[in-house]
Amino acid sequence: MKKTVYFCTECGNESPKWAGKCPSCGAWNCMVEQRFEKNSSGAKNAVAARNVKALSITALDTLEEIRFSTGMGELDRVLGGGAVKGSLVLVGGAPGIGKSTLMLQICQALGEKCKVLYVSGEESTHQIKMRAQRLQVDTKNLFVLSETRLSDVLECVDTEQPDVLIVDSIQTLYNDEADGIPGGVGQVKHCTMTLMQLAKSRDVTVFVIGHVNKEGAIAGPKVLEHMVDCVLYFEGDQHMSYRILRAAKNRFGATNEIGVFEMIDKGLKEVENPSEMLLSGRPVDAPGTCVTCAMEGARPVLAEVQALVASASANKPLRSSNGFDYQRASMLLAVLEKRGSLKLSQCDAYINIIGGLTLEEPAADLAAVVALASSYLDKPVPNDMAAIGEIGLSGEVRSITHLEQRLSEVHRLGFTKCIVPAHRVGEVRDFPGLTLIPVENIRQALRVFGNN
Repeated sequence: MKKTVYFCTECGNESPKWAGKCPSCGAWNCMVEQRFEKNSSGAKNAVAARNVKALSITALDTLEEIRFSTGMGELDRVLGGGAVKGSLVLVGGAPGIGKSTLMLQICQALGEKCKVLYVSGEESTHQIKMRAQRLQVDTKNLFVLSETRLSDVLECVDTEQPDVLIVDSIQTLYNDEADGIPGGVGQVKHCTMTLMQLAKSRDVTVFVIGHVNKEGAIAGPKVLEHMVDCVLYFEGDQHMSYRILRAAKNRFGATNEIGVFEMIDKGLKEVENPSEMLLSGRPVDAPGTCVTCAMEGARPVLAEVQALVASASANKPLRSSNGFDYQRASMLLAVLEKRGSLKLSQCDAYINIIGGLTLEEPAADLAAVVALASSYLDKPVPNDMAAIGEIGLSGEVRSITHLEQRLSEVHRLGFTKCIVPAHRVGEVRDFPGLTLIPVENIRQALRVFGNN
């Protein structure tokens, strides 16, 4: 007997009937139909046919997971110290962002100590060879297969017995036993489940590439996030050279680490010092820009916050933010008007974080406020000044975590002044050449660069 269910391509929620809006995540026009065969033997017979036994937690092994390096320090950082043997990793991102390039590049280092099988459903073996030559990948332990049928891929895995399996991409695989077309929700979920069982039963590390497009692919990685061990997202503009790799889920490590890469003619190059990269090309003596330091996992990263405030061109002022939370930006504008005496209610306001970085922590509040005030007053912030702190609704500058690590990075990049919360100054060590400017509220912060 066939049963019809509807899946949400955004969150993976399952519903017995179609709806224009997903009842779980609230996304519109994302429910797709999927049919599958319902077991007519009944649940009781299915349970009776299996011998299921639970184990005491005290009887289980406590050995740590076996990790190995991928050959790329930035990727190892995001994975939590390296890839884990027997894990299933999903690498998602828009088409053309560099996912396939990253996966093929790590094959060179992986091939020195283990056997790698690279399965592509989008390129022929000849095309993969040409791309490998451009990326200077020539290890003898790399085996290539151009196939989209899951059963053929599993047969090749039985024959070659690889230590690492890379599938590019999951949307191209299909299983003869599952309904739907390749890339459909049912096919993608069934193929991913099979690969997960393969990884766990044979201790094969599996990397799966998944595409996300602007229209919302019918079976994007959102559907698969709960099935895999680790979800990595490759972000960035195709027209820019820099890429950011971040973990959205990681069962074996933290999810707040990022890896930074630069796309060059020979593939992806690791950016070991992202602060210098994010600050490159910063304008000199330009109003509306201020530097802050954000913590990405255990790594302090300097970021440039840009703001533009102009007279409103319509009755309702425009508000826009890129890389900065929109609701928090609106709150800071209201605080600036109420507590800083800046008339921003009739002005268009824009906030942008340079380099494609997304600042989610409140430590960037002070830099955003300083940048907005600098643009409104048309007075530049000194180029050697940074600002770190959280802003409250009463305009107070509140404390933040990891202040000493942030100041160390600010000092290393050559800044000589930094605005910080007043009650944290006595808790950090001195940095020669770096002057800390303590402030208690935004009025004091605005006076620092000459505003009353």
